[in-house]
Parts: sequence; C-alpha cells; structure tokens
Amino acid sequence: MKLRERLRAGKNFKLREEDADDKPLRDRNNGESKSAIKEDERAATVVLTDKIAVLQEMLFAQKKYKVLLVLQGMDTSGKDGTITSLFHGINPMGLRAVGFKAPSPAELAHDFLWRVHACVPGWGEITIFNRSHYEDVLITSVQGMIDDQEVKRRYQHILDFERMLSETGTVIVKLFLHISKDEQKARLQARIDDPLKQWKFDPNDLVQREKWDEYQQAYQRAIVATDTDQAPWYVIPANSKAHRDLLVASLLLEIMEDLDLHYPEPRPDIAKIKVK
Repeated sequence: MKLRERLRAGKNFKLREEDADDKPLRDRNNGESKSAIKEDERAATVVLTDKIAVLQEMLFAQKKYKVLLVLQGMDTSGKDGTITSLFHGINPMGLRAVGFKAPSPAELAHDFLWRVHACVPGWGEITIFNRSHYEDVLITSVQGMIDDQEVKRRYQHILDFERMLSETGTVIVKLFLHISKDEQKARLQARIDDPLKQWKFDPNDLVQREKWDEYQQAYQRAIVATDTDQAPWYVIPANSKAHRDLLVASLLLEIMEDLDLHYPEPRPDIAKIKVK
C-alpha cells in the first residue's frame, strides 16, 4: 500500500487524540533507544529531501506542473519545523513559502479567497502555505464570526477553487499535522521556559487552547467536507517531530515521483554552439 493511501483522510475520517502518537513508518521498536530512533529518522529524512531537491529542479525546468503544499494544524503542531526540515537543501528558485495571518482591512474588503489566489504556484513552482484559506473558515466558525450556512458556503467555494487549480495543472497536497492536547501543552511550556524560544510564544495561543475541542470538531468537519481526489487531505501524526518530518518527506517524494518529472529534451541547435 502506498503511503498516500495510508495517510489519506477520506470521507469517513474521525479525528482521534490517540492517533497523534502513531508512527506509520516504524511499526515496531527493534530495541533502539528513543534518541537512536530519532537520529535514524532524521538521517532518513535528509536522504529523502536530497531526492526531492533533484525532482524540484526537474519540476522547475520542465514547467509542466505546479505543486501546492498546504500545512494546517493546531498551534505548535510543527508547520514551521516541517518547512525547515523539508526544504532546507532545495534551491530557492521555484520555491516559495507563504504564511497567512489575520486578514488586513484591504483583504477583508474582498472575498476570503482573494488574498489566497494571488499566492498559488506558477508553472514549475512549489508553494507552501503555512496556514491557508482554511483559516478563514476554521477560526471564524469557532469564534462565532460566521454561521453554519456560511461555513457550508465557504467550503463549497473552496471545493470549486481547488478543482479549478487542479484542472489547470496544480498538484494539491493538503497536510493536517495532528498533535495531542498534552503534546501542545508541553511545547507551549517549552517555549515559555526557554529564553531563546520565548519570541515564539503568543499569549493568544492560550486563549485558543481553551477552545481545543471546538477546533478539533472544526478540523474534522473541514477535512471531511473538502477531501477530494483532486485535493486530498493527508493526516500526519505529529507528536514525534522526527517521524512527522520523515512522513512528510516520504509522502511528498512519492507524489513527485509519480509526476514523471524529467529535464527538457536536449536541443540539437544548442548542442552545436561553441563558446568563444
């Protein structure tokens, strides 16, 4: 079974707290220590990202596809860490990361997808959304800013938007980085306790944490409502950072290998040129 089939959410998806600890690529412990396992997984991830880097260059040269990687998850789920791990060795040409924060007044004056459409990848590009158009349904619904009817309307708009992107050459990979409530507690406390990480801490994270159950329900609804063959959702167990990175790298490599990427055919007219 391909990894994408194992991680695919599907229409019967249920968001369960205990699944955040799963390690699909390590079904058993062979007696290694936790530190040794992490080192093995990190080393394996580097090998995979080197392969992704080669394919990314082919993608950029070929300009036949566009790749959109959507990262969603609760606060501290590892969106920034995933980007750092996955793309540290990739040529920045043809690679772009976009973070979506609270919309500006100008963005609020337009439909909620207006600011997103301008950031989708062009031919040969990989674009990573650190949070995405889903924020404008998840947060607004949990905070009571939009009603159920508007939630349904926005998810229909997202389905139409993602279908349009897919039909015009965009390969959409949507990842939900799944952590448990206890793991988020540990990561938030680690930020507070480490002077070098306190800049990452936002007191509003504690306010949002109080609505944990509501967000879990909202994420499950979002994933079920918008999981399609053109834009599937993959659920990444993310309590283990090292295994999370290995899963994401393995999944992206699998998807890119299936695109049949290659360098453009050599041009005979260029081959005859002699540089003086």
